[in-house]
Order: sequence, then structure tokens, then C-alpha cells
Amino acid sequence: MANRARDNADEPADFETAIAECGFGLFNVFILCSAVPCLTAMVFSASALSYVMPSAECDLDLSIVDKGMLHAVTYAGMIISAVPWGFIADTIGRRPVLISGGWLDGFFVLCASLSQNTAQLMAFKFFDGLIICGPFAVVVSYLAEFHGKKHRPYIMLFVGLCVSIGSMILPLLSYVLLPVPILFTVSSMKFRTWQVFLAVSSAPSLLSGFLHIFLPESPKFLMSQGNYKKALDSLQRIYKLNKRKSKESYPIKHLTDPTPDRSDDIDGTGRPSTLQERFSRAKRKFIDGFKQLKPMFSSPYLAISLQVYCLHFCQIMCVNSVRLWLPQIFATMNAMDTLGANDTSMCAVLEHNANAKSMDEEEKRVECALHHDPDSYLNNITVSGIGLVGFLIIFPLMRFRVVSNHILKVFLFICIFLVGSLYFVKTSLVTMIVSAVYLTMMGICATTIIGMSVVIFPTLMRTMVLLLIMTFGRLGSVSGNMLLPAFMQLSCLAPFLWLCSLMSIAFLFSLFLKVDDEQSLN
Repeated sequence: MANRARDNADEPADFETAIAECGFGLFNVFILCSAVPCLTAMVFSASALSYVMPSAECDLDLSIVDKGMLHAVTYAGMIISAVPWGFIADTIGRRPVLISGGWLDGFFVLCASLSQNTAQLMAFKFFDGLIICGPFAVVVSYLAEFHGKKHRPYIMLFVGLCVSIGSMILPLLSYVLLPVPILFTVSSMKFRTWQVFLAVSSAPSLLSGFLHIFLPESPKFLMSQGNYKKALDSLQRIYKLNKRKSKESYPIKHLTDPTPDRSDDIDGTGRPSTLQERFSRAKRKFIDGFKQLKPMFSSPYLAISLQVYCLHFCQIMCVNSVRLWLPQIFATMNAMDTLGANDTSMCAVLEHNANAKSMDEEEKRVECALHHDPDSYLNNITVSGIGLVGFLIIFPLMRFRVVSNHILKVFLFICIFLVGSLYFVKTSLVTMIVSAVYLTMMGICATTIIGMSVVIFPTLMRTMVLLLIMTFGRLGSVSGNMLLPAFMQLSCLAPFLWLCSLMSIAFLFSLFLKVDDEQSLN
């Protein structure tokens, strides 16, 4: 038991014993609350432009290709920075990344809100993606390293729930703010509603950076660096808040790390390693890590990993090709309904968006005014709400092996027909229902793939495999948002054939993935 009196207070304790003695209390609640803005910031960075686009296209005169590039550029920044952020987090620490990353991301989002043309907006959104990748990747490890074995399994559930809630907050914020007519000038710069919306969306990043100032460095990270004194101080702070007792009453006085001896990290005077020494050590670990990943390129893991990468690439390309364009589609449908258009089918909407730049000034002015209609955001709120409810219903069932083993195949198969059926829809109501079910199922599939990978791949290669899975997913997002406008300009049928083909490929790859006790090598 975590609260039992220790027979020998001087006996060194490993991390699991030490963190268990701290219990669960006020500190854990605060660290979980501090993580919420960081996770919300990731959702805002990836999706805010989807809601801005119907308004910004009028002010920036965006073509359909411009829209695709603006959607893709944030993910391009995430791809480039993924590995460097991991290296920095393992060298300097988790806390500095969360603080500096939060503030830097908030700064670049604010800069994006000042953009006066497409090039500026694209550049700042690229840096937004470049920066937010670090705090988002680190916050999951940071949370896990402050919780013991009893509560650690619930961290990913908490992360998924926060992402779903963040996806719900964004359309609600759009509904409240974007319909408000705002226009003011500062010097030669004009600011409109969508720029104010982007400025507001920087709040989670800035708040995340601020809140993490009050939190200590991860004790697990400090122990891995050989800095037991600071690790013990972090654990004492947790104990003090959770138990309402003095730091001196913490029953553990000495720590030990089950990892190989790191005594060379501290010199004879007991001085913690310098930053240069940390970088050198991290570089060695980085090189040794790649050497240890040789099994990834041999049987059976090479074939399995390639299947997972291709599956996730196709799946994320499909889901983000629909998700990121959905607010634009709903805004156009609402405008066409209001203007009394006879045909509001998906084909008519796509054709309208593809030819938007050819409209005369008066038509553009009228449609742009309709994009500020609050009703155009209601469908987005409903889609996000259905996704949140679906998450809460399905994930408790994932504990059962029969569900987790078959849900990926079943949902991907159903989604082939769902994405294809969008071609035939005629009204915004049917579009909302079909897209909500499709995005909910695909979101569950994405999380299922991550969970399966944790089981399939051994600890030695697990982190690198998960990093590559996320990278392939982001590559899919970039590719999808670059290719979708091209297909939309070809014909109405082309994008749906393309999406159905990708979904079919993803489904075929899923048939060969199997998780069982024999394959789980940890």
C-alpha cells in the first residue's frame, strides 16, 4: 500500500514506490487542469482556420488552392519539428518545453491574427504548427510521469476527452464570436472579426505556458538525469499538496533508479550535469536508440509497422480532408439556402466553392455577409457534440478484447460507404448526420490504431513507432489538403472516388492487423 509506514526510512526507493507514497490529490487535479489548455491549444492550432476560412476568404481573396495550402501548412510545421522537440524534451526537460512552447505558440497565433495577406497568414500558421507540436507531445509524458501505476492507464483517456472537448469549444466560440461584425483600423492595418477570433484562440497556449510555471519538473525525468536531489524535492512538493503535510514528513529520503548506473552524470562534488553534458548524453542516447531499433527493419516488425504507417496515412488523409473542409461546406450550404438556390446538394456546394473566384463583386459581397450568419455554425456544433458523445460511449467498451480487436475493421468498412454517401446528399441536415457519424467513427479508429501499436510493438521501439505513426498521419493531412482542391476542380465525383479508394485501402490494411497475446512482445 502507498500509505503504509516504511520499515526503513533510509532505504532507497524507486520511482513507482516514491510516486505511490504521494497519493492522488490537489496536486494531481492542478496538473490535469494545467494540461487542458495545452491540449485545447493543439486542437485550436489544427482546426481554427477551418472556421475562419469562410470569412477570411472574402478579405484575402482566397482561391480553393489557397485554402488547401492554409489547411496543410500547420501540419507541415508539425512534421518538421516532431523529432527536434523530442530531443529537446529529453535533454533540457519537460517543464521548459511546456512553458516556452506555450508562450511561443501563443505569440505566433497572435502574429497570425495580425496578418494582412495570405502569405503572412500562411507563414505564421506554419510556425504555429512548428511550435505547438512540442508542448502537445511532451504534455502526455509529463502527465504520465506524475502518476503511479494505479492512475496512469487513465491518462490517455483524459487526453482523448480533452481533445474532444476542445473540438466542441471551437465551434461554440465560432458561433459566439464570428457572427459579430468587427472592423477597425490601426495605422494602415485593418482588423476584422476573424482576426479577433484568431487572437482569442491564442489564449489556451498562453495560459498553458503560464500555468506550468507553478509546476515542478517531472521527477521521473530528473531521476533519469541522475539529479535525485531535485527529483526528491519535486516528490516532496507533490506529497505536501496531496497529503496536507510538511515536506519533511515525506517518508522517502533517498531515491534509486532501476535504469543503468548514471553516476557519471554527477561529478565528485555532487554538482548536477551541465547543459553541455546533457546535450552530449542525449546525443549518445539518440544514436544508441537508433542502433537499438534494428528490429524495426527485420521480420516480423518491418511488415507490421509498414501496414500501420500506410493505414494511418490513408485514414488521417481521409478524415482531415472531410473534417477541415466541413465548416466551409456548411457555410456555403447555409448561404445557398438563404439565397433560395434550387440545388444545395454536395456537388452543387463543391462546384460553388471551386468557382467562387469567378463570381462578380456584388455576389461575393452578399455571400460573404451570409457567412457571418450564426446558423452556419450550428451544424459544426452538432457534429462536435456527436463526436464527444461517441467517444464517451465507445471507449469504456474498449476494455473488452472482442470490441478492441474488431472495432477498427468494422468502423473502417462502414466509413467506406459513409464517405461515399456524401456524394448523394441533398440537404445540410443529411450532410451533418452522415459527416458526424463518419468523423466520430474515424476518430475512434485513429485512437484504436495508437492503442494497438502500444500492444503490438515492444518497449524498445514503441516510442519511435508511435512518433512515425503520428508523422505519417500528418503527412496524410498535408497531402489530403493539397490534393482535395485539385480533385474538386476536376469534377464532383472525383474527390469522393478518391476518398472511397483511400478508405478501401485502409480497410484492407486493417484486415492484416491482429493483436493477441502471442504477438504482444513487451
